[in-house]
Amino acid sequence: MVTSTKKLSVSKMTKIAMLSVLAFVIMQLELMIPIFPSFLKLDMSDLPALIGAFAMGPMAGVAIEAVKNILHLLQTSTGGVGELANFAIGSAIVIPSAIIYAKNKSKKSAIIGLLVGTLFMAIVGALANYFVLIPFYTAFMPIDTIVELGTIVNPSINSVATLVLFGIVPFNLFKGLVLSALTLVLYKRISPVLHKGL
Repeated sequence: MVTSTKKLSVSKMTKIAMLSVLAFVIMQLELMIPIFPSFLKLDMSDLPALIGAFAMGPMAGVAIEAVKNILHLLQTSTGGVGELANFAIGSAIVIPSAIIYAKNKSKKSAIIGLLVGTLFMAIVGALANYFVLIPFYTAFMPIDTIVELGTIVNPSINSVATLVLFGIVPFNLFKGLVLSALTLVLYKRISPVLHKGL
């Protein structure tokens, strides 16, 4: 019994480690979306965490988010502030999505979980940007310049509050929906490999 538990634990840890490295690699691939402020870049590094959370539970997803950001600290330009925010925002979609899916492992449950997770990510993203990230970046760039980057794509953006409301919230909703669609497409194909040995 002890050997079986140990194998289970080692197998799970190995899969978490592999998904974390994959998430870190994907984190390097950023895409600019012209309808959003230029400092908001789309990356799909939460995808391995979502898939891992669906297969192994929410805490596995949180662990993948944590390891991904710890690895990113080796090349950080934000002294860990960006990584901490990325961890919080990523965990905000992973935890509710995986909890809801775990209660009833069906496609409908997965869709509901991912939509709830997307909403949570948008809320946490708004709070993290308003209270942490934007104030942090004002040490390197005047606040007016940051707001102007939003005004370029949306004339309604004229303050930090409107930047968050009309720039950051829609961006995180868009990102969450893209992540959700990719998770729904890829999870069933990848899950047999992740469930093996668990």
